[in-house]
Amino acid sequence: MNTNQRNLLKRSSNSLIEGVCAGIAEWLGWSSPTRIRVVYVLASLLSVAFPGIFVYIILWIILPPYDYVPPGTT
Repeated sequence: MNTNQRNLLKRSSNSLIEGVCAGIAEWLGWSSPTRIRVVYVLASLLSVAFPGIFVYIILWIILPPYDYVPPGTT
């Protein structure tokens, strides 16, 4: 795997909903996305849920899928 590919923030195939939290955990080099998921849910609940849901949807839209390969790195 190319170093640039490994450091690319993208959704993960290890997903519960759309792989956003798991993708962030992989990007950080963590073996388990559980911590990211727990922190995200707690932050969302403490901010009256709506901003957290909105941010998740935005990340879902802008993060490339897990099988994305940047042009020129094949």
